[in-house]
Amino acid sequence: MRENGSEESIDRPLTIALVVDTVGNQGNGTSNSALQWAAELERQGHHVRLVGVGAPEYPARVNKVPLVSWVASKQLMQFAQPSDTLFRTAFQGVDVVHIYMPFKFGRHAAKVARQMGIPVTAGFHLQPENVLYSAGPLRHIPGVSNFLYWLFKHWLYKNIDHIHVPTEMTASLLRSHGYRAKLHVISNGYSPVYTPQTPVDPYAPVPVPFRIIASGRLAREKDQITLIKAISMSRHAADIQLVIAGTGPLRRYLTFRAGRLLARKADIGFHKHAEMPQLLRSGDLFVHCSIADIESVSVIEAMACGLVPVIAASELSAASQFALLDESLFPVRDAALLARRIDWWIAHQKERAEWSAKYAENTKEHYSVEASVHKFVDMEREAIGE
Repeated sequence: MRENGSEESIDRPLTIALVVDTVGNQGNGTSNSALQWAAELERQGHHVRLVGVGAPEYPARVNKVPLVSWVASKQLMQFAQPSDTLFRTAFQGVDVVHIYMPFKFGRHAAKVARQMGIPVTAGFHLQPENVLYSAGPLRHIPGVSNFLYWLFKHWLYKNIDHIHVPTEMTASLLRSHGYRAKLHVISNGYSPVYTPQTPVDPYAPVPVPFRIIASGRLAREKDQITLIKAISMSRHAADIQLVIAGTGPLRRYLTFRAGRLLARKADIGFHKHAEMPQLLRSGDLFVHCSIADIESVSVIEAMACGLVPVIAASELSAASQFALLDESLFPVRDAALLARRIDWWIAHQKERAEWSAKYAENTKEHYSVEASVHKFVDMEREAIGE
């Protein structure tokens, strides 16, 4: 606890600065999470100052990084330009500064906060494996993943005492790479706008078309091509409609392959964040093929809407933790077994109705943004108290 602090000062509502390179773009998962947490923090009586590109009160300029910015823009991500004036203005009177990314903007924000005597915490939201899948041939260089874990630690995390990680998998990866901070495992959670669809009628005929939905960046590590191949191999291929909500560098490629392989025209592209709850509620099954994922909030949102998921089991993806039965899992990149899983759920309408309700209830119990933010505030109070 700071010398002039008191127990009362720790228990009062907090003023928290959230430093996010890209704030105002709701197509980016980290931006979505930051905005949802900011809204929930305010609802719980705290005060939030968002700092970054597109922030309403403390906007940052865009930092154009040759080549890297072009790749990042494909994922709806921009880098922010550090500014002492911006940081000192935004941090005046705050209790704690929380950094989302280990890049130049976040590192400089942490430096300024410390100069001002303000505690700093950070979140680990960018899995090095995700970076590498966007880096083309570079990902095949031996040891490059370990180097990125070291680099992120060197850049930011070695000087942070409290780090928010979304899953136990992430915590284990960080510990194995020598991260010594206290790791707080807190789900990013889902917004309360994601509510269950009308209950599935266990005795109704199987819907035609049967809508399979996927959500996420159209990038190599998300492996949506395996889903397209699996649908083409399904016994019910002629009756399946595919929707992939997302944007990214592989959109043209995935659209082309879907056009060649699928009987029905696929909907592959960006959907506004506000449209996602209704889109998910319109589906019959959710499939997540990702090879590398730090948490997979898209799966949480789908389950909250009552969609039964079928999830790739990958050692670099935390998403498989959400599966409640074997029929919700398949080996990563295995299109043939995914096709069998899809066929099983189409053939078992009664089970789909039963598990739709179970997934929705389990998600509500364990992954609400309200519960996550309560845990986050506990972490921030602990950092302030030290």
